Amino acid sequence: MTQPAKQRVSVIGAGAWGTALARHVAEKQLPVCLWAYESDVVESIEQRRENHRYLPGVALPSGLSATTSLEEALAEADYLVFAVPSHVARAVLRRMAPLLSLPLPLISATKGIEEETLQLMTQVMQEELPAAMQDFLLVLSGPSFAAEVSQGQPTAISLAGLHADLVKQTQSLFMTPSFRVYADDDVIGVQLGGALKNVMALAAGVVDGLELGHNARAALITRGLAEMIRLGAAMGADPRTFYGLSGVGDLILTCTGPLSRNHSVGMRLGRGEGLAAILGSMQAVAEGVRTAKAALGLARRYDVDMPIVQEVNAVLFAEKSCRQAVGDLMEREAKGEKARS
Repeated sequence: MTQPAKQRVSVIGAGAWGTALARHVAEKQLPVCLWAYESDVVESIEQRRENHRYLPGVALPSGLSATTSLEEALAEADYLVFAVPSHVARAVLRRMAPLLSLPLPLISATKGIEEETLQLMTQVMQEELPAAMQDFLLVLSGPSFAAEVSQGQPTAISLAGLHADLVKQTQSLFMTPSFRVYADDDVIGVQLGGALKNVMALAAGVVDGLELGHNARAALITRGLAEMIRLGAAMGADPRTFYGLSGVGDLILTCTGPLSRNHSVGMRLGRGEGLAAILGSMQAVAEGVRTAKAALGLARRYDVDMPIVQEVNAVLFAEKSCRQAVGDLMEREAKGEKARS
């Protein structure tokens, strides 16, 4: 009896998260092709079975191949996972569009907002990809450091899509005893949670860099969540989504976990380093820096008060001192906790 062909998965973007997801799926004995922009990353994966640039020290299975050719990566794929940084997402999607002859599930694992247009990743995809792809877009987000996923540490994450059957089908692609996937239908909320928590992690890092204590960090996280919910509700998301894995779960992890790039940037800002020097010393992208501008733009577009986002932008782009930003937050007009602002 002929065995059914194995589902083929292509991961677009070979940063730490894209590589970790590619490794995770390949460990299920599925053929995986990982597209990388950098030729040295492909060479490292093919010759040393390791992504030396973005996920060093993690062995990659033989069923995972790598390429710099989008044509090769997209050929005969049954699923696509999209994990490129948000600021280059549109350009990569534009290159992908003419190569997609048939619609297939496309899972966005990019946690960011396009800075120029203030669009979420699925909105960029809707503009750039063939119309037949519209019903096949999903979002994967939640508390998930790439290094821990690669070590097989227990992880739970959200998968959102508008069609329950497609979400359920795609759940099974990722599910393992150490990687649990919860279904959701709030595509906007899951994306906003994954993007905005990076901005709050910058702020939490500043609090820790200034050594203001656990009380201050807990307050920052809580009020940050309130800002996320306010913007989400204004944009049509379900407020309950922000109390789940892609909201408060990812927020807590990124604001407190030692592996968080955004928290690390915030800490260094709080200790007095300049933003340009910090970013220049980093290999990977800290999405929160770009997302901060986009979040402030969305707050203004939807007339939502987001004081933490406002102060993060002032620190990042207007040379405001971290201590002054914290002071201005603390000295705001007294309000009720359940107030809308």
